[in-house]
This record gives sequence, C-alpha cells and structure tokens, in this order.
Amino acid sequence: QVQLVESGGGLVQAGGSLRLSCAASGRAFSSYSMGWFRQAPGKGREFVAAIRWSASTEYADSVKGRFTISRDNGKNMVYLQMNSLKPEDTAVYYCAARGLKYSSTFYPQSDRAYDYWGQGTQVTVSS
Repeated sequence: QVQLVESGGGLVQAGGSLRLSCAASGRAFSSYSMGWFRQAPGKGREFVAAIRWSASTEYADSVKGRFTISRDNGKNMVYLQMNSLKPEDTAVYYCAARGLKYSSTFYPQSDRAYDYWGQGTQVTVSS
C-alpha cells in the first residue's frame, strides 16, 4: 500500500519559516488528494491544509496567509511552506493521503477522509 514519510521539522523562533516535505510511495500519486494535520501535546488532531488531485487547495483559518501547500507529481512529493510561525503552531505535523474515489464526497477537514498517514514530524516554535 501507500507509505508516507514526512521530513523538515525542527526548532525555529517565532516569525521564522520552515518547509515540511512528504514523500509518497505508490503508482497513482497524481490521483491522490493530500492533507496536512497537526497535533499539539494534550490536544486533538487539527486540520491544517489540503490539496486535491486537481490542485485546488484549502486551509484552516488559523494558517491562512501564512502556510502554503503544494505538490510535485513528478516526484511524488507534497510540501507545506510555513511562514510567520507562531508558538501556537508547535505540534507534530502529519501528512495524509486519500485515494481517488468516485462514489463519495471529499471533506478535507476530516481526518476520516484519508486512507494513509505518515509517522509525523515535530515542529517547535520558540517565543
């Protein structure tokens, strides 16, 4: 099946930038919709951003204007560019993938919409 591996997490100061990468296995990456979620200590999993197979995007209100999701189908990669980072962005960030489906509606904000998940990468923003 599909495996997802995140990288690029680390420690940055408030106001700084970081780019996360997600490498996907599989032969049908261009047909997957992809998402990023995050989970802070003691809190639930939170939607961050999504990019559909059609390349349309969606963002959580908390990151609009600061984060950008993109994909490179030739490399089976999805990225999350994070700018103007805040301490409240501190969390483990997870990459997720949804296979192309013809008989269901895609709700990007729901973690139940995705079929595959990566192991996560830690992002820490100091104040």
